[in-house]
Amino acid sequence: MKLSARDANRYFGKPDPSRAGLLIYGPDAMRIALKRQEVIAALIGPQGEEEMRLTRIPAADLRKDPAQLVDAIKAVSFFPGPRVAFVEEATDTAAPAILAALEDWNTGDAQIIVTAGQLKASSKVRKAFEGHNNAYAVGIYNDPPSREEIEAELSKAGLNNIDRDAMTDLTNLSKELDPGDFRQTIEKLALYKFKDTSPATSEDVAACAPTSTEAALDDVLNIVAEGRAHEIGPVMTKLQSQGTQPVGLCIGATRHFRALYIAASDPGGAAQGISRMRPPIFGPRRDRMLRQAQGWGAPKLEQALTILTDTDLQLRSAGQSAPAMALVERALLRLAMLSRR
Repeated sequence: MKLSARDANRYFGKPDPSRAGLLIYGPDAMRIALKRQEVIAALIGPQGEEEMRLTRIPAADLRKDPAQLVDAIKAVSFFPGPRVAFVEEATDTAAPAILAALEDWNTGDAQIIVTAGQLKASSKVRKAFEGHNNAYAVGIYNDPPSREEIEAELSKAGLNNIDRDAMTDLTNLSKELDPGDFRQTIEKLALYKFKDTSPATSEDVAACAPTSTEAALDDVLNIVAEGRAHEIGPVMTKLQSQGTQPVGLCIGATRHFRALYIAASDPGGAAQGISRMRPPIFGPRRDRMLRQAQGWGAPKLEQALTILTDTDLQLRSAGQSAPAMALVERALLRLAMLSRR
């Protein structure tokens, strides 16, 4: 039988131990692995593997020994409790063994959990589970998690007090990160808020979200955007000593000012423009960029982007003789002075 996406998410957290089996398939191996871990843990509990109630079988092994899966579902553990026979990375080459095990399955046998990559509708393994009256098939695709799934992850991590802005940030973050990174971020947030009963805020999410590759440039970009020209020289010296390349610095500045321009020129206002940014901008950084966009305005930001584009062309010019970092520093000083007008 097929499970819909909504029913599947509930089923993974509370599977039916009386079912013969479950097939989880889809293009994203990480998403498949996370769902498989969840459903197996719900079936056999945290000690199930230690108590030898979980049998792992690579699908490739079933080609050499097709009876291995039937033996696994019939085997009796030394410990009481539900058992699982897990077949990993199945393809149609393993179909004969899997179909035989489904046919031989009886109440009390180990439940058959099978994971696979993308399977066509004509796949023998997929058709076997979809057509079985006591087994399920679930396709997992690259859709972002639903609000219900995010709340379930937060609850599992012990995070039951999330303010509205933080929930919005987490929802946006879930659309940008792969499932493993998103789960790690929630776990990190749970540790960050350990024994803290106050609501999790946008600032907390920002502190725990993965750091972008542009974070090292944030200081100088904020200095420029806020018109603090006298602070540019020392920061530039520090960036140069850390090996920052002039072209990379120019590209980072262009991205920053392009984001400000997009926000400032949004028909719904800068706040709405900032909220639409991808990847999402969180917490204090979002508030800071909002102030910058509102302070500059779209016309001046157009001028800033022109200055940066001209600088980038100079850096890439074969006949350029001036030191590259000096060119970038001059452009940043011009931008800082422009912001004051």
